[in-house]
Amino acid sequence: MPPLVMIVAGEASGDLHGARLVQALRRLRPELTFCGMGGPELTGVGVELLCDAARIAVVGVTEVLGHLRDILAARRLLVEAMRGRRPALLVLIDFPDFNLWLARTAKKLGIPIFYYISPQVWAWRSGRVRTIGRLVERIGVILPFEEEFYRQRGVRADFVGHPLLDSVATTMDRVAFCRRHGIDPAHRLVALLPGSRRGEIGRLLPIFLESARRLAKELAEPCTFLLARAPTVTPALLEAAGASPDGTGVDLRIVAEDRYDLMAASDAALAASGTVTLELAILDVPMVVTYRVSPHSYWLGRLLVRVPYFSLVNLVARRMVVPELLQHECSPDNIVRHLLPLLKDPALRADTLAGLAEVRRLLGGGGASERAARIALECLRC
Repeated sequence: MPPLVMIVAGEASGDLHGARLVQALRRLRPELTFCGMGGPELTGVGVELLCDAARIAVVGVTEVLGHLRDILAARRLLVEAMRGRRPALLVLIDFPDFNLWLARTAKKLGIPIFYYISPQVWAWRSGRVRTIGRLVERIGVILPFEEEFYRQRGVRADFVGHPLLDSVATTMDRVAFCRRHGIDPAHRLVALLPGSRRGEIGRLLPIFLESARRLAKELAEPCTFLLARAPTVTPALLEAAGASPDGTGVDLRIVAEDRYDLMAASDAALAASGTVTLELAILDVPMVVTYRVSPHSYWLGRLLVRVPYFSLVNLVARRMVVPELLQHECSPDNIVRHLLPLLKDPALRADTLAGLAEVRRLLGGGGASERAARIALECLRC
């Protein structure tokens, strides 16, 4: 029997990075087989999905409680597979509370664990560092400050670089993108990126659309808004949140493909906090970053989270490169107040682009997936 690797990713970004890791592992060990939890990216590289991550990918404490039945069902399926099929390696990608549950079971079963893409233990609940260090064989981190964070707490971690540097690439220039989607390239283009989770879209997209209407009036020049639809998001979900090309009062295009071409073609972006902010930084797109959760989750977070910024761009730079609008600050008025200067003020735009170039440098060179794969294989016991 060829060695089986179980890989568990709970979010769209983890699904993407997991797929790149699987490809790198196959280049090094073609006989490996894979099963686990994820989404379309992992399915696309031949991973046998035991659970669909889209059913349990939520943010915030109260949101998790609302999906507890699905979360427990997914955990049960994966634990049964570990016991019945005994994978030679368990690869965990972020998604900490769920994945640390699995890690405890794997440890008892003697299954080695590679934790790829560390939970954000530097932001809150830093006591999890000791738990992770006790349970896993190796840790591969993708943010430059994480390796030092672990080392200061007596746990080995390896900075492998950021996998986005290998996967974020365009296939066409702005003119070709506009031609393909029937857009006048002379228009201002603003990307709307409200996230890939149901809750995020419900909370952010109505605010984004109202911001688009107000921004279009303030700009006083032709503007097209590009709403990127993630693979896990249905058209019905967008429509329920108010997004329809004919009913928003602005020139709105909903685009389900050419994601990176859409970003690169944009003059600026309005984005939910998350991996997408680093994708925009790599593609040199100024942005305003937003974050909203339920009121209960927000107030609990204020008690527990200890970081100076919430966007990855600013955390990597260790300074304010892009505007951040958190919870009640995330309003149409505030969004327009920060987004409009990124489109109209050449000095501010140049300063922002210089900051994004600094972030790209700090993320390291390419080859993160290959470096992570080699560490994973050092954990593999066959």
